[in-house]
Amino acid sequence: MKAVILAGGFGTRISEESHLKPKPMLEIGGKPILWHIMKEYSHYGFYEFIICCGYKQQVVKEWFDDYYLYNSDVTFDFSSGKKITVHDNVAEPWKVTIVDTGLNTMTGGRVKRIQKYIGNETFMLTYGDGVSDINLADLLRFHREHGKLATLTAVNVEQRFGVLDITKEKEIMSFREKSADDASRMNGGYMVLEPEIFDYIDGDDTVFEKGPLERAAAEGQLMAYMFDGYWQCMDTKREMDQLNKLWERGKAPWKSWRD
Repeated sequence: MKAVILAGGFGTRISEESHLKPKPMLEIGGKPILWHIMKEYSHYGFYEFIICCGYKQQVVKEWFDDYYLYNSDVTFDFSSGKKITVHDNVAEPWKVTIVDTGLNTMTGGRVKRIQKYIGNETFMLTYGDGVSDINLADLLRFHREHGKLATLTAVNVEQRFGVLDITKEKEIMSFREKSADDASRMNGGYMVLEPEIFDYIDGDDTVFEKGPLERAAAEGQLMAYMFDGYWQCMDTKREMDQLNKLWERGKAPWKSWRD
């Protein structure tokens, strides 16, 4: 089964880092967050990826082009012209299709553009800027059991901002830190979709989270996989620093694979 990763946005909320590279290529522990996401999928046996690129898509292509070389022992023999011998290759068992889905294409449009690589198969879809310890095998099992068009992972995360109880006269009656209990669940990505979802997408201007998912919900074809484990997006420099600290301390909850 193919896993599609949306990796084409501008990353404007973390622009101090993403002006040099697309957000999915920003690093946690020396590896792009995109690599971390793919390692999670491959831990559960999903090795075939389609990456929907846009902004600075060449950075993604160049990184994968060099990945095999950077993760292998190599002998360069210049005595009779340049000869390269690769020893003890430790690269991943991945098949990666990188697609330039346009600079300004919306999320739905990016999904529509990779339809020819999916064909008539069930596929997975997620965003290229978040990590989780979700059990992808359980997610797929849940999707297959309910038999509907689409499944998305519904997460409940603590918000960063405090809560103000304000009267009509604009008087603050109380202040406290917001907890997970205050918020409705949100779309955490990690979706499973049937190929018929492509029929719900009009073109490049379609926002996947609007028209297609809203229509699927209205038709009773969208199911929620309730997830209370670890999930964290990387929208800000602060969040990127937090993820790096967890990795450096050996306490990264999303790391399900062995080195």
